[in-house]
Amino acid sequence: MGNREVRLWCFYYHFFFLLLLLRARQSYSLNQSCDPSDLSALQGFLKGLEKGILGWSFNGSSSDCCNWPGVSCDSGIASGGKVIGLDLADKSLKGSISDSLVNLNQLRQLNLSSNSLQGPVPSQLFHLSQLEFLDLSMNLLSGLIPMDLKLPAIQVFNISFNSFRGRHPDLAASSNLSIFDIGANGFSGAIDVGICISSASIRILRFSMNNFFNQFPAGFGNCSSLTELSLDMNYLTGSLPNDLFKLSTLKLLNLQDNLLSGTMSTSISNLSNLVHIDLSLNYFSGLVPDIFGSLNKLEYFSAASNKLYGALPASLSNCSTLTVLSLRNNFLSGKINLNCTSLVRLNNLDLGTNIFTGPIPSNLPQCVGMSTLNLARNNLAGEIPGSFKNFTSISSLSLTGNGFSNILSALQILQHLPNLTSMVLTKNFRGGEMMPSEHIDGFQKMEVLVIAHCALTGSIPPWLVHLTHLKVLDMSWNRLGGPIPSWLGNLDELFYLDLSNNSLTGEIPNSLTLMKSLSSINTTKQRTSMPNFPLFIKRNATGKSLQYNQISSFPSSLILSHNMLVGPILPGFGNLVSLHVLSLSWNNLSGTIPEELSGMVSLESLDLSRNNLTGPIPSSLTRLSFLSSFDVAYNNLVGEIPSGGQFSTFSSSDFEGNPGLCSIHYSSCPPIVPSELESRERENNANVSAKTWLYLSISLGFVVGFWGVYIVLLFHRTWRYAYFYMIDNLIDNTYVTVAVAMNRLKNKYR
Repeated sequence: MGNREVRLWCFYYHFFFLLLLLRARQSYSLNQSCDPSDLSALQGFLKGLEKGILGWSFNGSSSDCCNWPGVSCDSGIASGGKVIGLDLADKSLKGSISDSLVNLNQLRQLNLSSNSLQGPVPSQLFHLSQLEFLDLSMNLLSGLIPMDLKLPAIQVFNISFNSFRGRHPDLAASSNLSIFDIGANGFSGAIDVGICISSASIRILRFSMNNFFNQFPAGFGNCSSLTELSLDMNYLTGSLPNDLFKLSTLKLLNLQDNLLSGTMSTSISNLSNLVHIDLSLNYFSGLVPDIFGSLNKLEYFSAASNKLYGALPASLSNCSTLTVLSLRNNFLSGKINLNCTSLVRLNNLDLGTNIFTGPIPSNLPQCVGMSTLNLARNNLAGEIPGSFKNFTSISSLSLTGNGFSNILSALQILQHLPNLTSMVLTKNFRGGEMMPSEHIDGFQKMEVLVIAHCALTGSIPPWLVHLTHLKVLDMSWNRLGGPIPSWLGNLDELFYLDLSNNSLTGEIPNSLTLMKSLSSINTTKQRTSMPNFPLFIKRNATGKSLQYNQISSFPSSLILSHNMLVGPILPGFGNLVSLHVLSLSWNNLSGTIPEELSGMVSLESLDLSRNNLTGPIPSSLTRLSFLSSFDVAYNNLVGEIPSGGQFSTFSSSDFEGNPGLCSIHYSSCPPIVPSELESRERENNANVSAKTWLYLSISLGFVVGFWGVYIVLLFHRTWRYAYFYMIDNLIDNTYVTVAVAMNRLKNKYR
């Protein structure tokens, strides 16, 4: 045979041999029976759950646990199928973890993550000598973890996102440990770094979102293989120890939201493999160290919300791998000097809330990968550079709180950005400029537009009608006049509208009661990605600023307060079933409060104060079960304040300035006294009724008397003679008396 035939024969031989082996293994597995003690242990575990597990059965041939979903057995053990793996992650399990699981003495893998298990974990579960993988994360487990853990074979230990408390577990005797995650619990006290001495192979340590305090511990430098260290959202104090910067293998260092202080050490440059570092929300001070030239793998750097000062380090421009740079909320100053031709991967630049001066750098559009730019709350001035027409990658832009001028030029430049979805220009253009009403035809993808606190005059610009994807519009705190255009209500995706603190006139257009995005309870607000891009909306009453990081976090709102609007409150507002906030205060609205407002079933805040409203407060409003804020102060409302529902939680100040209102808790209700107009009306009605009955009585008496006498005289001859005889005598006597009287008068005046 030739070489080709030999190779072909060998291939078929090995193929059939492997097929026979596979068949034999499958046959053995099918004939294999579950170890009786393990079967009993699983049965006990099942009893601790509220309902069974699909595919698990203890009847007949199906009681072989080795064939159950999530159960793995070791077929090599001669005594039978011993359970070595139990993977029931994300199975909607409810109940508790039974201590019968400790009888699975050959168990190597236990994964019960992403369920709804609750209560304590049996302490003996932490004594399984063969256990290599333990994942109990994302449950409702609670209680203490025993200090004497004996898991010599453990490699992965994850109990994150539960409610455990007390001191954190110590796995100092577990030399094979690779991943240790106890994040998002209630552990407290000091952090024990002894784990770094006993386990040289530890790669990931996560202590995030607990209650650890005391000084930042030294000793992490002994974890020579560490790639991730997360200690964020605790209460650690002090400065960073020097041994931390010996971790040359470290890729992720997350220390945000602690109480750490001191300067940022230049030794950070020793962490040459660092990809992600977050030092934000601490008390670090001093200069930003000029170390970025040594961090040639760094992609994410955040030191936001500290006490850093000085200029941007020159080496920042040499960090070509950087994608996110956040130094927001510090005291950095000087000009923004960045070489964007080198920062080709920079996606998110956040330098907001600092003291930077000068104009916006015209070279920023050379950061060709940038999608988010936040330069808000600095001392920048001048006009938006014309080069921004080429900033085609940008999607979110915030320039709030600077000294920019020429809003017409700014809008004409920025309208060329094809991917711009969020733009905040608040607190600029404050030199009495006018809102441009024409020559703006871009912003086709705009979803969030905020031009507030700019003292702009003019009217609501008509070019907004073309922004069909607009979800959030805030033009509050300007000097805009004229009516509210009806086409605003035709923007199908608009769910947040703030036109407060302007000089708008006229009536509220009926189209605002038909807004598509507010008329369906199932309307969902699509989440737009704006990482580390805060939007601040200043409220009227408290003066506090509310921060929204996502479009979906904005409450559905119609805020038209502090204007000069007239007319009634439209009953059609009741159609807005997904509206959360309705503010119409400080206007000249009149009429009554419509009962139909009770249809706004999602409403949380209703402010109708400082208007000219009359009539009672509709009792139907008590059906608004989510209403937490209600204000009708200083109107002309009358009657009893409704009781029940959320109305029992409102204070008397919410109703003051309405002398006609009363309630048990506000002011006692006087007896009902009809008004003068009502009294006169009732009196007139009574007089008319009396006269009517008088005339009817007279007429009836005449008819009855006349016809009664006539009929009697007609049929009674004797009475008829006597009646006419009496009449004749009466006439004669009357005539004689009158004649005698006339003669006497004549004789007297002769």
